Amino acid sequence: MSNQNQLAMVKKDTVDVVAAKVKQFQENGELHFPANYSPDNAMKSAWLMLQTIKTGKNDGYRPALEVCTKDSIANSLLDMVVQGLNPAKKQGYFIVYGKQLTFQRSYFGTMKVTKDVTGAKSIDAAVIYEGDEVDYEMVNGRITNLKHKQKFGNINKDKILGSYAIIDLGEGNVYTELMTIDELRQAWSKAQFWGDNQTVEKKGTTHDEFKQEMAKKSVINRACKKFLNSSDDGSLVMQHANNSSDLSEEAQVEEEIKDNANSEIIDIEYSEVNEEVEEKQPDQPQQKQSAMDLEDPPF
Repeated sequence: MSNQNQLAMVKKDTVDVVAAKVKQFQENGELHFPANYSPDNAMKSAWLMLQTIKTGKNDGYRPALEVCTKDSIANSLLDMVVQGLNPAKKQGYFIVYGKQLTFQRSYFGTMKVTKDVTGAKSIDAAVIYEGDEVDYEMVNGRITNLKHKQKFGNINKDKILGSYAIIDLGEGNVYTELMTIDELRQAWSKAQFWGDNQTVEKKGTTHDEFKQEMAKKSVINRACKKFLNSSDDGSLVMQHANNSSDLSEEAQVEEEIKDNANSEIIDIEYSEVNEEVEEKQPDQPQQKQSAMDLEDPPF
């Protein structure tokens, strides 16, 4: 069977099935998309992207569509569409773990889902540097009335003290999340590129060169995560938002177990998925980040 025929078969068993399922959700009134979101366009973009994705070095960099199960491909597409996301807008990524394809939101995607679910008006973040004046109050365990005064001369990526994100829910309802530099580094340390004994960013890495953007990204992810985790799980959107995170974690743990199957000791720590860190595809070579990629750095 030719490669084109194989792709046509996979498309029929995945994209077409998902399209029919989404139509069913819409007809039953279980799913409503914003006027500017087209499920068909999102799946077309995803299908083109999927044809370029390959497995890691251990699997010989094979095409993901040849390796991954049709069920996992269909489920990852469904998770993407139900959340109203489009990979062409850098709102999420398809990642291969063994024979499982998973869809993981980027922080752009997390912000969009948070706005859709909570009705948030805006989500913004800022960085705190040495010399800045920061004052806030704690009321019932929540940060309120945060005031941040900054001088232009304080802006220095090597003198970051922390960052904060603000979710404006309208009518004076504002949620603020604050992270110190130690908390930011703890979040970054979960990524595969971070060494076992590493305590600060390595020179020349994305987290070193674009530290301000990384700091804002991490605190936004944490703020949104708290809102999503506390929202109504009964909605179809939240079911798939949680499902995509769970499947990604399970697939990653299974792949780690397989990779360590021949070792004397298998020590896998099963912990909650850390959404402050974007997972890179296992064993894929890293590419140097450029200023053009600042909108959505890989970690």
